[in-house]
Amino acid sequence: MINVGIIGASGYTGLELIKMLINHPKFNLNYLSISQEDTDIQTLHPALKDVMENKPIQKVSIDTIAQKCQLVFLALPHKTSMQFAKELIKRDIKVVDLSADYRLELDTYEEYYCGHEDKENLNKSVYGLIEYYREEIKNTNLVAGPGCYPTATLLGILPFIPYIDTNIPLFIDAKSGVSGAGKKLSQTTHFVTINENIFAYNPLKHRHAPEIAEKIEKICKTKVDVNFVPHLIPATRGELVSIYAVLKEDIDPIEVLKDRYKNDKFIRIRENPVDIKSTAGTHFCDIYASKNKNSLFVSSAIDNLLRGASSQALVAGNLMCGFEEGEGIPTIPYMP
Repeated sequence: MINVGIIGASGYTGLELIKMLINHPKFNLNYLSISQEDTDIQTLHPALKDVMENKPIQKVSIDTIAQKCQLVFLALPHKTSMQFAKELIKRDIKVVDLSADYRLELDTYEEYYCGHEDKENLNKSVYGLIEYYREEIKNTNLVAGPGCYPTATLLGILPFIPYIDTNIPLFIDAKSGVSGAGKKLSQTTHFVTINENIFAYNPLKHRHAPEIAEKIEKICKTKVDVNFVPHLIPATRGELVSIYAVLKEDIDPIEVLKDRYKNDKFIRIRENPVDIKSTAGTHFCDIYASKNKNSLFVSSAIDNLLRGASSQALVAGNLMCGFEEGEGIPTIPYMP
């Protein structure tokens, strides 16, 4: 068994990691920490009472982690993560970071987030989009978990980049459940605001747009402008992304998807438009595509907390440790 830890066990992504690691066949959850006072798992997450051993949750101690863990998941906000990651890597501990701290090129990161405090490891990190960086993930000690919107968007559009007119911007309409905003209450996540409501936020200015554009360029060696508009919907979890592009040649969109993902068991190509309920609670990404003359429509659905964060991080951890990527990964949706 590989001993693993979670720093940031109090948030939604931390909880999702705990739930998957409870019964993981190869990982032993050996360390949990939060930034506040010491507590225990059943006090922090009462839903886990009698589900698992009532493990202590401590304030972060790098020295303790170094003694107890071989792999650590950082379920922390950006800027905070890099402060821990650099110390863990010094001690030869494998790290999967769920924040934005190691996702982007330095200039892009500092334009949209903050000054970077670990440039050395930034250059060594591997972007954790499994289907496109699987082999690189197997040989790194630092994986940067993609954002939830970039995950759903990139998995949907990357197979089509060779066939679209990249002189015309991509238009991306994305919708996410409220859990994507995290636990902290805000005006937009207040029940009275979101209940029976839907609205765009940060239209054309959201910082996942440069992440999408940067990764398209890195993976496909092609630049394309990205117009990205996210929306909040009155659902707890789930994410639906619709992408609009212009084709430069005639293709069968479904066949393009089937060919690209024929060896990827967690990508499901659908013959009809996708929905968020079918992927809720799972690591699956469901993708559908169709065309009207030279107009291309691509739609993808994921669970924002799992494929968009925690299960993608766990798959990366599996690969980093030499295990089969599906170990401990949820596949049964929350239906109905």
